[in-house]
Amino acid sequence: MRLGVLDIGSNTVHLLVMDARVGGPPIPAASHKSQLRLAEHIEDDGSMSKKGADALIEMVASSREFAEDTGCSSLLPFVTSALREATNCDDVILRCKKETGVELRVLSGTDESRLTFLSARRWYGWSAGTLGVFDIGGGSLEIAAGSDEEPHVALSVPLGAGRLTRDFGSSGNTKAMRRHARTTIGSVIGDVLRVAPFDRTVGTSKTFRTLGRIAGAAPASEGPYVPRVLHREALRDMVDRLDRTPVEQRAALPGVSEGRAPQVLAGAVVAEAVMELAGIDHLDLCPWAVREGVIVTYLDHLDFYTNGSPSARALKPTPSPGLVLAETPV
Repeated sequence: MRLGVLDIGSNTVHLLVMDARVGGPPIPAASHKSQLRLAEHIEDDGSMSKKGADALIEMVASSREFAEDTGCSSLLPFVTSALREATNCDDVILRCKKETGVELRVLSGTDESRLTFLSARRWYGWSAGTLGVFDIGGGSLEIAAGSDEEPHVALSVPLGAGRLTRDFGSSGNTKAMRRHARTTIGSVIGDVLRVAPFDRTVGTSKTFRTLGRIAGAAPASEGPYVPRVLHREALRDMVDRLDRTPVEQRAALPGVSEGRAPQVLAGAVVAEAVMELAGIDHLDLCPWAVREGVIVTYLDHLDFYTNGSPSARALKPTPSPGLVLAETPV
């Protein structure tokens, strides 16, 4: 079946169309995305601005149309940090459903961490042993660890690259940013290290992939199966280098887009802090993350989406004309 996963993040709204089947890996077929930077549309009272909500709803509508045009049978929409934390989250979701027919599902930080961990487990398999998985998003840092498909610990802390850039700026305040990142991570890292030692440590998400490219990892054009690694030693030099590099020049670095150039320094600061405090020398960079976790969870629980488990209901797809929920039994 062809499924559309609509990931509404703090920086980017991204629809990834995948060909998926029970027992097989989801294969990307098409992509539709826009950098809405929803986190920048949060007002002083904690609500999402009308401008931000308008942009989001317009993107959801175009994503639904794109999903229909590319032959999707189901649309799996979910929201993470920015909208999740907005005080008018429920109102925006209700408006979106009325105007687009798409009901957005809110993923908690813990569920986001769990789904990302599941992706890494499925990618590396049981032979990877005990995994430590780290994901830096726009609004939050997810950490999960364990030896099963369900992590023994799954945490989310407010250390996203976009959030820190808004709070500390894109350069010149690195010392304070580092101190804040380490203090925040230090408050939870003990819970993670109780699961250690890790047989494999994994970094997922665009931020880690970007940092890997700056450090010399293979580009995406070489395919998902090329091993990519990010070393902590490289991050130490990278933080200082990025701090000295004007934002407008960062986009010339490998893997850094113009849109992500302002916040790549914050991403490097968080990555360095979490690796150092967790005692990790290197991370394997996984091409799968939360979107793939949503897909495999949907396939795993296909029989339960209309009348079953809470985890399945949380990711129940949006049926609509042209997007009919496939009732394929597992």
